[in-house]
Amino acid sequence: MSTSDTDVVGDVQHRTEAGRWAEAVRTIRAVLETLGERVEEGGATDIASPLPMEIDRYLLDVDHGHTYGYDGFVDRVLERLNYEDLDLDTSYGRPSAIDRAEAVYRIKAVVELLSERVPEGELAHVEEQFADMFEFVDAETTPWEEA
Repeated sequence: MSTSDTDVVGDVQHRTEAGRWAEAVRTIRAVLETLGERVEEGGATDIASPLPMEIDRYLLDVDHGHTYGYDGFVDRVLERLNYEDLDLDTSYGRPSAIDRAEAVYRIKAVVELLSERVPEGELAHVEEQFADMFEFVDAETTPWEEA
């Protein structure tokens, strides 16, 4: 399935109810960089291959092969989501204050989107280690489809 970075960011913005485009990009980047760090380089390449070039770099341009569990994964994403930019006068402003529950929700939303775009099996190793992140995958309804 070919898709553009605009489609991916728009989907994440919708799923996470991000108020700004930049917030959705920050979410994608935080989750994919952390995922890229956790998997080996070959695994990151497999996951990144069907994604747009503007998005796949978040998986690829990191130091791969770190070992940490689910809580460590969430902690790293949370830290990235709440990183305060040094230049506070940027057009996209400061990040929102994200709590742990919101970070977990955003992780699950991005992972579910990945599962739609990445061929079956490429995420199997990740799912095996982090089953909690795959809560919305194969769910009959997801929070963003309700209402």
